[in-house]
Amino acid sequence: MQRIQVSTNINGKAYSFEVEPRLLLVDLIRDKAGLTGTHVGCDTGNCGACTVLMDGLTVKSCQVLAPRAQGAEIRTVEGLAGDGELHPIQEAFWECDGLECGFCTPGMLMTTVAFLEENSHPADDEIRRAYSGNLCRCTGYLNIIKAVKQAALRLRSAGAPLRSG
Repeated sequence: MQRIQVSTNINGKAYSFEVEPRLLLVDLIRDKAGLTGTHVGCDTGNCGACTVLMDGLTVKSCQVLAPRAQGAEIRTVEGLAGDGELHPIQEAFWECDGLECGFCTPGMLMTTVAFLEENSHPADDEIRRAYSGNLCRCTGYLNIIKAVKQAALRLRSAGAPLRSG
């Protein structure tokens, strides 16, 4: 099978891989870069567990071919915490019990980053719409909504930037 070179930036670090053109982005992230925080859930793009940011936009990495990452800036859940400190969004999910088993959490967190970059004062119905592509089988979403609101408040009061670099 033909192989191609893919050079990308993941969480601020440059990577270059030789891959098959049919390799999925989620497999590039997990298997080639060794960043296993991005979860493989349904392999159909329905659950959102594999959500990452690519050039600032949420993508379901199980639905994106790795060659599309050529020259892109990828941000995964591993790119949120810094200097041993949780990101304010991670802290809010922890404090508001916005997770149970944790399987969907990486995708939820990355969706929250993109959502709050666009809407720093979200209403409950806007949060529900934003998470329509992320499934959680444990929580019933009430604590996720509370966590997103808490994160928005925390980020607004701290003036914390969400975008990296």
